[in-house]
Amino acid sequence: MDLELLLDATVAGLLLGGFYAALSIGLAIAFGLLDVPHIAHPAFALVGAYGAITLQGMFGLDPVLAGVILAAPFYLLGVATYRFYHATFESRGSDAGLRGLAFFFGVAFILEVGLILVFGIDQVGVRAPYIGQALWLGEMRLPMRLLVAGGCALLMAALLILWLKRSFTGRAAQAVAQDETALALVGADPVKVKQVAFGVATATVAVSGALLVIVGPVEPNMARIYIGKVFAIVVLAGLGSVPGTVFAAMILGVSESIMLSGPAASWTPAVAFGLLLAVLAFRPQGLFGR
Repeated sequence: MDLELLLDATVAGLLLGGFYAALSIGLAIAFGLLDVPHIAHPAFALVGAYGAITLQGMFGLDPVLAGVILAAPFYLLGVATYRFYHATFESRGSDAGLRGLAFFFGVAFILEVGLILVFGIDQVGVRAPYIGQALWLGEMRLPMRLLVAGGCALLMAALLILWLKRSFTGRAAQAVAQDETALALVGADPVKVKQVAFGVATATVAVSGALLVIVGPVEPNMARIYIGKVFAIVVLAGLGSVPGTVFAAMILGVSESIMLSGPAASWTPAVAFGLLLAVLAFRPQGLFGR
C-alpha cells in the first residue's frame, strides 16, 4: 500500500471511528460502569433510526434534531428497562449476568421483529442537505455524513464526561461501579443511581440511531452487524471509560479502513473480534482501564 492510499484510508477510518464512537458511548456506561449485559444496545439504536425516519416523514425534521427530540422518551425507556431488569434479574441472585444476557437477547429479537412488522424488510433512509455532500481537502474527499456523525460523537462524549465528572449523579454512577455498599453508606441509593445512568445511556442511543441512518440506509436486521463492534470497542477502551471509548472507536475505524483498502478486504469483519481477543489476552483491563 502506497503512502497516499494509506493516508486516505487513515482519514476515512477516523471518520468511520467517529460514527462507531457515537454508537458505543451509551454502552460504555450501561455495560462498562453499570455491568448490565446490554446486548440489545444496537437494536435500541436501530429503533432510534426508525424513529428519526418517522419524525422526518411526519414533520420534515433534520435527522439529528429528530434524534435529540427522541432522547427524552428514550431516557424514560431506559429507566423502565433497567427497573424491570433489576426487579426481575439483578435483585435475585449472583447469576443475574447470565439471565440478563438472555433477557436482552430476547429484547433485541422482539425489537427486530417489531420493526419488520411495522416498517417491512426493505432498506429505508432519510434526507438531509449534507447527505451525499463532501468536503474536499486537496485531493481528499471527506463525506459530510461521516463528519456530522463524528462531530456529534465528540459532542456527546464531552457532555457525558462533564456529567460524570461534575454532577453528583455522574460521580455516583462511577462510584456504584466500584463499590455499591460504600455508596449506600454515604446516602445514595445504588439502584436509583443505576436507573438514572442507564436512562442517560439509552438517551444517547436515540442520537446514535439518527446518526446510523445518516451514515446509510437501515433495515430491521442491521443491529446484528454492530453487536460485536460496539462490545469490542468498549472492552478495548477499558470498561466505563468514555474518552477511551472514542479513542478505541478510532482505532477500530482506522484498522477496518486500512484492511478494506488492502488485499485482505474480505477479512475486514473479523478486525473487531481480532482486536477484542488481543486485548483480552494481553491487557484485559483495556487501554484506559485501571
